[in-house]
Amino acid sequence: MSWNIKTGGVDRGRRFRLPAIAEVISAEKPDVLTLQELRDFQRHDGRRMADLAGAVGMTAHLARSGFGMPVAVLVRDPLRITHTASVTWRLHHAAAVAVVATGGTPLTVISAHLDPFWPYRRMREARWLAARYVKGSHVLLAGDLNGLDPVGDHTEALASQSPMFRKRHTYPDGSVDSRALAAFGSAGLVDLWGTAGSGDGRTVPTTEGGGHEFGGMRLDYALATPAVAERAHGMRVIRGGATEHASDHYPIRVDLDL
Repeated sequence: MSWNIKTGGVDRGRRFRLPAIAEVISAEKPDVLTLQELRDFQRHDGRRMADLAGAVGMTAHLARSGFGMPVAVLVRDPLRITHTASVTWRLHHAAAVAVVATGGTPLTVISAHLDPFWPYRRMREARWLAARYVKGSHVLLAGDLNGLDPVGDHTEALASQSPMFRKRHTYPDGSVDSRALAAFGSAGLVDLWGTAGSGDGRTVPTTEGGGHEFGGMRLDYALATPAVAERAHGMRVIRGGATEHASDHYPIRVDLDL
């Protein structure tokens, strides 16, 4: 499961959304969870991260961000994290890397949050991240990649945006700039939505959590090496209930036999 929980689950001076976020995670009971936009989760020795992980019965690896907001990888027993790495400065936000012992081949899990504003910077981040961490046969990269896929028709989604926000996804001539997701594909990662997804794939906006500036589009992805992708037998966007107000992104869920 992967989810951008929007500003750490707290709206400054407004709603405290973490109970709703914990409710959704607890209902889904993911074995592996990647989270993005964990604002303030590093404060007070990571207390907010520890509290959320404890509430949902998981163990967390938090990666801080030098410019934006932290991200994390969480696992549930009996899975355990054997090695970790953090990308703090190379990305607008961050990436958390965790090697997870599965009982079979170890799985490298990457929680990533790419640049939301500039397609070129997003592409540079994707290329660097893939070159640095997409190694070995069992890699899963999931998160808010803030870009459009290179195979879909995005005409309707872009038409629904104001020009201010549309330029986050286009070249100066108005054509779709999908270089970031294409870079991951060139590195050998498979977009699991294309092989295992069903239903409405759009992950933004939610009905009550904001994000209407996005237009309806898929910004959250699960990408995997072929050895992992062939074991994916279901993927969906989780909708309804608390997901409608807990964040401006819907969570995504993938079923994998590992």
